[in-house]
Amino acid sequence: MPFRTKLFPALALVAAATFAQPAAAQDSPDIDTVLATVNGTDITLGHMIALRASLPAQYGQLPAEILFTGILDQLVQQTLLMQSFEGDVSKRSALVLENERRAILATEAIENVMQGDLDDAAIQAAYEERYASAAQGTEYKAAHILVETEETASELITQLEGGADFAALAREHSTGPSGPNGGDLGWFGPGVMVDSFFNAVASLEPGQVSDPVQTQFGWHVIKLNETRLTETPPLDEVRAEIEESLRQEKFDTHVEALTGKATITRNDASGIAPETINNLDLLEN
Repeated sequence: MPFRTKLFPALALVAAATFAQPAAAQDSPDIDTVLATVNGTDITLGHMIALRASLPAQYGQLPAEILFTGILDQLVQQTLLMQSFEGDVSKRSALVLENERRAILATEAIENVMQGDLDDAAIQAAYEERYASAAQGTEYKAAHILVETEETASELITQLEGGADFAALAREHSTGPSGPNGGDLGWFGPGVMVDSFFNAVASLEPGQVSDPVQTQFGWHVIKLNETRLTETPPLDEVRAEIEESLRQEKFDTHVEALTGKATITRNDASGIAPETINNLDLLEN
């Protein structure tokens, strides 16, 4: 875990009774409210909140007064150590700082692009395109009996043609998890079952039983019970999904525009083994 995201061991382990009480609360503190000054360097409430946001979730279990004092002590100690540092920043630390600045500013840019209200007309248009105007699909309610061989599947079909009960045969013979429920698979649409199974189901009429169907799981005897057309969900039900999609499209368009205007040169990296990025020793050179 990066150094900046954890409290010093002494602070993480100290008991509640050893902490001093936080500074007296102000009527309307803001992020610029100064909580401590170390050799002329201010530590603000904003600094504390930013550090709190970077801490692991388990720190949320601490009482607020302990966390408040611990974070303030952390920042005071870090400031003292920063001020005591002499010499040049290591190459590793310099690179980390560059990457962190890059990531933070990129995040700010993303938020600027993706935040803000979306036009209701754009949301309605996307809904019409993706849901209201889309062709209705078909869902299927089917049951199956899964066995190991084609011969066994054929024998079961013969019994069904003679009037045997499908659910009873499934409970007795099926090796699949739906066997105890009479082979019932519930409702499903395209993309849920493997292609050979789904295609067999889609070719049946309600009440029909398939010929033996092979998949990687074994041999299936399938009975189609019912079909229904999928219902168009109301806008309110899918609004969040549409808004997320529109924001993503907005972001993608923004990045494409930036890329189109930029001068980007990618040097030949074919001579560098991909595993090199795992060589942390290079940062120490």
